[in-house]
Amino acid sequence: MAYTAADVKNLRERTGAGMMDCKKALDETNGDLEAAVDALRARGLAAAAKKSSRTAAEGLVGVAVTGTKGVAVEVNSETDFVAKNDQFQDFVRKTTEVALGVAGNDVDALKAAAYPNGGTVADALTNNVATIGENQQVRRLKTVEVSNGIVVPYMHNAAAPNLGKIGVLVALESEGPADKLEALGKQIAMHIAAAFPLALNAEDLDPELIERERKIAQEKAAESGKPEAVQAKMVEGAISKYAKENALLSQVFVLDNKTPIQQVVDQAGKEAGAKIVLKDYVRFQLGEGIEKEVSDFAAEVAAAVAG
Repeated sequence: MAYTAADVKNLRERTGAGMMDCKKALDETNGDLEAAVDALRARGLAAAAKKSSRTAAEGLVGVAVTGTKGVAVEVNSETDFVAKNDQFQDFVRKTTEVALGVAGNDVDALKAAAYPNGGTVADALTNNVATIGENQQVRRLKTVEVSNGIVVPYMHNAAAPNLGKIGVLVALESEGPADKLEALGKQIAMHIAAAFPLALNAEDLDPELIERERKIAQEKAAESGKPEAVQAKMVEGAISKYAKENALLSQVFVLDNKTPIQQVVDQAGKEAGAKIVLKDYVRFQLGEGIEKEVSDFAAEVAAAVAG
């Protein structure tokens, strides 16, 4: 071998190409770094690094379950068109399956994990960027698991099996029959997709969100002109209402518009002959929280023409 691991690292940093592509280029050029850069550019692989600064807010959410463990992964692209690409869909599907073996919810660990076709997930991602021609990012993952029970996956408006724009996982801890748990999990997953809970219960809601709601409630109460004691009750009432409406277990079931989810679970447990605990859930909606760029195509063309 006419090159070192440091040469491979250097080539990857300069071109953004995958590790296996860099090794191949160095093999072909007998370790000549500059010639390897040129070889990668000729194949279009060196373009991947230049695309990494573009906003990627489209793409797909993938879900996968094995045994009593499930994972959801979001992979972003620049345009919705790429989400329909077979190569991109295959990458998201395989990456989600790889994520089942990754500890925690660490994106870096997932990207460093071995990819089925060789190399790492990061290598496959870089190759995708180069061949498809758009920036792509593995954005996040979340794993849920039960010791005894079931994890039910659900994809709202699926683009392909277990791939789509809203992916949900419901983790039910129970010794009840699998078919009963599956049916309950599917109904709760559909509720989660529609109702967008922010946490499993009120205690898990983000303190910053609660504080923001408190300030809004305080401003509204002050505008009422009522005594301070009454205003304080108004504020606490508003916070209680917010928590109830945004914590999954206290939300009203969308299928009947009257029963809290906790009661739905309890009732299902009675019918199944075994206690059921809604232990955890995941709801990933594609692109949520990403600030999308609004481009002026005419201006871009004018700027290009002007040089």
